[in-house]
Amino acid sequence: MTSTFRADKLCRSNRLGKVSFAMNALRLDSFDVFAAIVRCGGFRAAALERGVSSSALSQTINALEEALGIRLLNRTTRSVFPTEAGQRLLNRLAPALADIRLAVAEVDELRDTPSGTLRINAPAPAVDHLLCRLVFDFMEAFREVKVEIISDAAVIDIVEQGFDAGVRFGKQLAQDMIAVPLGPSLRYAIVASPTYLERAGRPETPHDLVNHDCIRRRFPGGTLVTWRFTNGSEDLEITPTGRLTLSSAQNELQAALAGKGIAHVLDDYAKPDISSGRLIDLLVDWRPALQSWFLYYPNRRLPSAAMRAFLDFIKNYRWDAR
Repeated sequence: MTSTFRADKLCRSNRLGKVSFAMNALRLDSFDVFAAIVRCGGFRAAALERGVSSSALSQTINALEEALGIRLLNRTTRSVFPTEAGQRLLNRLAPALADIRLAVAEVDELRDTPSGTLRINAPAPAVDHLLCRLVFDFMEAFREVKVEIISDAAVIDIVEQGFDAGVRFGKQLAQDMIAVPLGPSLRYAIVASPTYLERAGRPETPHDLVNHDCIRRRFPGGTLVTWRFTNGSEDLEITPTGRLTLSSAQNELQAALAGKGIAHVLDDYAKPDISSGRLIDLLVDWRPALQSWFLYYPNRRLPSAAMRAFLDFIKNYRWDAR
């Protein structure tokens, strides 16, 4: 009885010793690395996000798995995804890491100058024509803030993906988001090159577009962009037809300049070429005024000092002066 008791006590002691050693060997940032790899879908993307090498992250995960004594990630040549144990750990980690970030943000509030990193997700047109110049000026005013802009047209969960804010067109946002207008209202331009119009003729109304080669654009989700028109009491929405389908406004503009058809792009893209005569602005009387871009961020947690400074900067920004 005595020997059995001692053996059992020794086993428990060994187990506790291993757990104690594992906990001492763990680093808090290892859990953040693990969450980032799962969120980004792989070591390479997570390494780019964090500004380190993939091998450094791999070493961190190997050390974490060794300390815990269990595999957390399944790795293939094409993907990385959590094991059952990894997913359970991630489910518990997510709120804990969010609390830690909030605690750091609250400490940051005590600083005289906002600091830290802002991560913003936005479609390419918003980045090209609004966000870059806004952020450049903001970084000049707040030199201790770092900014990362990811250009992406897909609709994502910015909280899950680790972004502080996102930019989208209009107010088509989740209910738990706060939206702030970003820049003036938008307009689309219908444009074509002089050579195309000499060959195919000039449309006088949107109805004439059925006889033209329109340059179509497909969203990342697979749907085609429709073209909207309004003239007094008449509102039209058409799905353009044409031989060429692209996935970016920049490529649409290139195709129009090459005489491949009629393009439908935000007028910010087309203005320089319209002014130079390389493109002709069509159906001007039919262009509707649209909503602006909106910056949105979650309302369920207080923004960091850097984010609050950015929001204040947007409120006072002179778009018409640039």
